[in-house]
Amino acid sequence: MKLLDNLPRVQEADVYEKVVLMRVDHNVIKKGKIKDPARIEATIPTILRIIRDGGHIILMTHVGRPRDKKTGAITMSPETSVQPIVEYLEHKYGFRIGTPEMQITDPGGKNGILGIDTSINQMIRELRDNKWDMLYLPNTRWFHAEELEGDEADHLGEQMASLADVYVNDAFGSWQPHVSTVKPPEHIPSYAGLLMQLEIENLEDIFRPQRPFVGIVAGSKYDTKIGPLNALLDRADHVILGGVLYNAYLAAKYGFHIEGLAESEIESARQFIATADIERLLEPRFIVESDTMDGKIEGKWRVHDIRKLKKGAKLGYVLDAAPESFDEAEMREAIGNAGTIFTNAVMGFTPHFGDGSKALYECIGANDNARKLFGGGDTLQDFKSLLPGLFAKTRNDRSYYFFTGGGTILTAIEEGSAFGLAPVRAILRNRDRIDGTREPIVPEIVPGQ
Repeated sequence: MKLLDNLPRVQEADVYEKVVLMRVDHNVIKKGKIKDPARIEATIPTILRIIRDGGHIILMTHVGRPRDKKTGAITMSPETSVQPIVEYLEHKYGFRIGTPEMQITDPGGKNGILGIDTSINQMIRELRDNKWDMLYLPNTRWFHAEELEGDEADHLGEQMASLADVYVNDAFGSWQPHVSTVKPPEHIPSYAGLLMQLEIENLEDIFRPQRPFVGIVAGSKYDTKIGPLNALLDRADHVILGGVLYNAYLAAKYGFHIEGLAESEIESARQFIATADIERLLEPRFIVESDTMDGKIEGKWRVHDIRKLKKGAKLGYVLDAAPESFDEAEMREAIGNAGTIFTNAVMGFTPHFGDGSKALYECIGANDNARKLFGGGDTLQDFKSLLPGLFAKTRNDRSYYFFTGGGTILTAIEEGSAFGLAPVRAILRNRDRIDGTREPIVPEIVPGQ
């Protein structure tokens, strides 16, 4: 039995003349502008299928992190608005898109959007009458309860579900159990979109890899990655670290003093080393030290061989793995002989320190036999900008696959299956729901309640 046989899929959904609430991962906005539309384009096949089958779409996505972690205040600004996404879809595909306005809790809007205003019902009627090709809700993280739990989250989930007859999740990159990803399936028939199906299908190559299996991971925090890293070490034949993760590892293992590293990061790395099977780790032996993070300034950066550094050596900022690391026999043999390679790594501090990433991607590209899987928007963007020619060739090379979300893949690896992800479980629990038709009615919301 194939993995996807258990998953309710959009191909099976009856969407004719029905409103479809579709969760996507269009989190592509940086400072109010689209950085890379790849995640938008990845959802177009599902959008077009629903329209072809007679459905009326309401899209929703998160954008950035508008909630202050300390105060809980939500800042609704153009920098985290969905408007650039709406304009992209309108201009490229000619879609007529309505953007409902939502009620907020107070004039300052620091509590975000309280809930879904009943005025949206008029726009939904217009959607059914084909005045709009689709509606696009505000940033889901502008909603006060999106990242909460309990009664407020349940209430927002009921409101979202009341907008539509069918729910489709095509946001595999949005693995967090937030209201928009897990609550609507509690109320209406729910299905996985085409992109989510494709991501899950390719994820199987990590769970059932061709050996040897090499995993390459970079990032900034051990506290969120110790679990996935340990799980990856259990599965992989070799693991390579990069970025701040690797810097903290070097500080913990060799006692290097590296500028910009917090003691908490080093302590997390110590815990990782104490619990992990680090015999499977391959260390990039050459690192790039810089006196400044402002750029690769002549005379202010240098390459070190970590084998020649003394314990306790004091370094400036370590901002890249030097290309020489990937010319060493051990590294080249591990990557060159791999049957499966999973890469969720930008090795250097972009945009000025990209030589390590470029050398890594070229080393991977030299392996003609491996299944090559890349995760994360930053990894994709880095690959495209550093090696545009090679990236163009990957478009027609089935040995390559680029996931839309690297964090999702690491979480799935830790869970042991894509079905361990909360949004996927929510669709599975909804499997036996009987479809029905009704007019969407949203309860009226009174500010302050």
